[in-house]
Amino acid sequence: MSDIIQLLPDHVANQIAAGEVVQRPASVVKELLENAIDAGATSIKLLIKDAGKTLIQVIDDGKGMSATDARMCFERHATSKIQKAEDLFNLCTKGFRGEALASIAAIAHVELKTKQENEELGICLKIEGSKVTSQDFISTAKGTSLAVKNLFYNIPARRNFLKSDTVETRHIIDEFQRVALAHPDIAFLLHHNNNEVYHLKSSNLRQRIVAIFGGKMNEKLVPIDEKTDILNIQGFVAKPEFAKRKRGEQFFFVNDRFIKSGYLNHAVVNAFDGLLEQGAHPSYFLYLKVPTNTIDINIHPTKTEIKFDNEKALYAMLRATVKHSLGQYNVAPVLDFNRDANLDTPYHYTKQSNTTSTPKITVNPDFNPFKETQSQPSQHHFKKEQHTQSWESLYTSTAIADENKQEELFNHQQETKTQKTFQIQRKYVMSLIKSGVVLIHQSSAHQRILYEEFLESITVKEANSQQLLFPVKISFSSQEIEMIYTIKSELENAGFSFDEFTKDSVTIKGIPVSVTESKITIILEELLHDINLEVPDTSFSHFDVMAKSFAKTLSIKTGTQLSEKEQESLVNNLFSCKEPTISPFGKATFKTLTLNEIDNLFNS
Repeated sequence: MSDIIQLLPDHVANQIAAGEVVQRPASVVKELLENAIDAGATSIKLLIKDAGKTLIQVIDDGKGMSATDARMCFERHATSKIQKAEDLFNLCTKGFRGEALASIAAIAHVELKTKQENEELGICLKIEGSKVTSQDFISTAKGTSLAVKNLFYNIPARRNFLKSDTVETRHIIDEFQRVALAHPDIAFLLHHNNNEVYHLKSSNLRQRIVAIFGGKMNEKLVPIDEKTDILNIQGFVAKPEFAKRKRGEQFFFVNDRFIKSGYLNHAVVNAFDGLLEQGAHPSYFLYLKVPTNTIDINIHPTKTEIKFDNEKALYAMLRATVKHSLGQYNVAPVLDFNRDANLDTPYHYTKQSNTTSTPKITVNPDFNPFKETQSQPSQHHFKKEQHTQSWESLYTSTAIADENKQEELFNHQQETKTQKTFQIQRKYVMSLIKSGVVLIHQSSAHQRILYEEFLESITVKEANSQQLLFPVKISFSSQEIEMIYTIKSELENAGFSFDEFTKDSVTIKGIPVSVTESKITIILEELLHDINLEVPDTSFSHFDVMAKSFAKTLSIKTGTQLSEKEQESLVNNLFSCKEPTISPFGKATFKTLTLNEIDNLFNS
């Protein structure tokens, strides 16, 4: 029998490795940014086109590479970060496997320009599908510029699995934020389709957080600072009143590397015990420094999971530190850049000696409560005259009384009629039918009604827009502004009208007729969250997700008291829908109980 096991060609092996390392354009961004940091860069530029599908370019001012290193860096398992297995437990760099550039070069067109400081000329290398197509000496600045074009050009199936540009851009911005937050001393620049999204100067940690998430973040932050033999914790947590319903602003960094840890997250949430509303999530930016030999990073291809030697000790210290800082926040609630630290209560507060004195009691010996009794009736008489000083009030009060009597009579007549709908526990509406009863979930039913109305107004009818008397300016972070701008045309089709876009705010001058001004911020925040949930990229998808998001935000919530007319309107509108049986999110809107089924409940 002939041998059947054979060694895979290098280009096939590289494509297999790329399946683990390069999951989407954001994966390429992460690898290239981390390489730039390992190269000692002080300024890094990230240029993106078409959510990274057309171009991802990272330009840094690091130490650059020689001509030999420029060729070697695209070979599998070629790295300058480690030399032996023991180095895996003493890592001080972002990368160490030597797979990223080889994997990227296998599935894209790559152009590398690099020059070392002491060299007169740099080198330009072009690679397509792991094959070097050209290598030339060029005049270029010190550092490295690496452009990745036409990602997944030779694997069309993988390219088809990519999400919409909005979703992929969001993932890229997430990776950019994580790297930028881990290194506030490095200047970063992000351009997407020639639009500047971020321009971050070298700064301290607090200023970097505010630069990324907006000026309003400054007032929310509570500092964390604790040093022990096995762990140093620094960073910030947000005040409890600023906790959000959605996860997002939760960042853990271990030795300047972003990680995900449900275990450590639980420690932080536990420290907020009793301070948060049900379902709220605290925001935090926590930086942990631990000895490199007590962690194992090499357990996941994305390097976002870490194994700790003493997880229980870390949990206890993290929880205690956050709880301690929250206690200090209660003493000094105002925190900003210009605050004089000498005015704050010290972190290690010690009680001062008790120097309080007994309050003095003063008595008026001439006080007589009966002295002014003669003047009291005249004062009361004056007040009575004030109530009836206007002759019109006599007729007004009589008219109001007549109206109240008529309204009571009308309500009594209405109550004598047979009621066809009943609300149960402010959650369900029961309607009587000939064969039995229909039990309707009021929130899910209203979602279906609003969903079909919004979808029809967006796609079939011309959406009506109501102009605001005073335009509303809403603050968002830079990445949220970028997302809103990418779906601007869809929002305008839905009835929104925009006046101005800035880096951290958007001004709205018109809204859909069915939306109230107080709901604008809530609707847009919910919409941005829903778009992040990996919506497929079709021409109909954004309209669909917008209709679902609007319906979810504006629908009647459980616990809302409905009048009899509102109940009847809900029932009639539900059964006039095209698909009344399920909500936009796949949940049943009503259940029918026939008389036979009700009888069986008692006869069983």
